[in-house]
Amino acid sequence: MKQSVYWLLAIVITLALSIYQRMTGPTHPKSVTIELRGESYKVKLPRSGVRHDEIITLNLGDCPRTVILHYRQYPTTNDYTTVPFVYKDSAWQAALPLQPIAGKLQYYLTVDGKDYLKDEPVIIRFRNDVPAYILTPHILLMFGAMLFAVYTLLLVLTHKPYSRWLKITVITLFAGGFILGPLVQHAAFGPWWAGFPYGTDLTDNKTLISFLFFLAALATLKWKHNRWVVALAVLLMIAIFSIPHSAYGSEYDYTTQKIK
Repeated sequence: MKQSVYWLLAIVITLALSIYQRMTGPTHPKSVTIELRGESYKVKLPRSGVRHDEIITLNLGDCPRTVILHYRQYPTTNDYTTVPFVYKDSAWQAALPLQPIAGKLQYYLTVDGKDYLKDEPVIIRFRNDVPAYILTPHILLMFGAMLFAVYTLLLVLTHKPYSRWLKITVITLFAGGFILGPLVQHAAFGPWWAGFPYGTDLTDNKTLISFLFFLAALATLKWKHNRWVVALAVLLMIAIFSIPHSAYGSEYDYTTQKIK
């Protein structure tokens, strides 16, 4: 099999994993269908906000008579605050107020007397804006680490030399996850590291677990059964990186007024 085919397969698999992770993550907008006078309107509700009031915009035409936003701090048992949407610039608009870094709100809608998502409110988390010069290379390196890992696995499965690409994978994963990763975490939420042993941030923890397995694969490179260690490291990386991004991330505690 030609190297170009290997790379094509690796790219397709990596893109599929990246899209799945993005679509299932807790920061991906929540889609909801609103029924009005026999028409269906699909709207997207934000679940991630930068450090300013988050404007909820609903493109429902001028059909509704009333559109109401209900929100409260999360996780709390406070009463919901009710805010009416205003029809402006051909859309219905209402604002969720700015929260502390890593602060969360849960919210739902009422359109013409019908509640949407009241039983499962949307949860939005606020963060600082991350500069593109930090975020872009972080994303590219993490994408590259996955790409090189999958390519390495294909070489392992077809009994081709793979040590060079294993080393490149480890270097790329370290640079993206342990150099730029903490920079992104710090810029967005304050802490440099929110995984073990300091927190439960899944993004940090799954990066750590994956890296440790790749270090094991690198350390046993001269072992005759090393290809199985490498295959395990790559398959584990695929499994844990399929876990939605930002799950169990930094969260502001409204009781202690600290990020946990």
